[in-house]
Amino acid sequence: MELSSYIPLLVQIIVAVGLGVAIVAASHIFGQRSPKNKIKDSAYECGIVPEGAPHPRFGARFYLVAMLFVIFDIEIVFMLPLAMAYSDLLADGVAIVIPAFVFIAAAAAGIIYEIKKDVLNWNIPKSN
Repeated sequence: MELSSYIPLLVQIIVAVGLGVAIVAASHIFGQRSPKNKIKDSAYECGIVPEGAPHPRFGARFYLVAMLFVIFDIEIVFMLPLAMAYSDLLADGVAIVIPAFVFIAAAAAGIIYEIKKDVLNWNIPKSN
């Protein structure tokens, strides 16, 4: 392929980056500036004065379980085409199915490791 065939892609990238920079620059140039005011900068909750911390803190285990869910959810998405074309893959030969079984084995090993390490348990152990 010639480099001239990449010119439309380069133009599109330049226009996209330029438009983003122009929007941010226009926001800074034409945006409203007002002096700091403690009352106006405070949170407003239906006329009630806010109490306590604005956001409760979640434990690290919650985020760990959320990340594991996303990882295994993505793995299942990659396995969906395999399930849809499984009979075609078997008809073509075993060489295509072997990497799929390696992928499934890696996912199963990850789940077994998580179960052994008790990562999926949200209960925080109580200290004496």
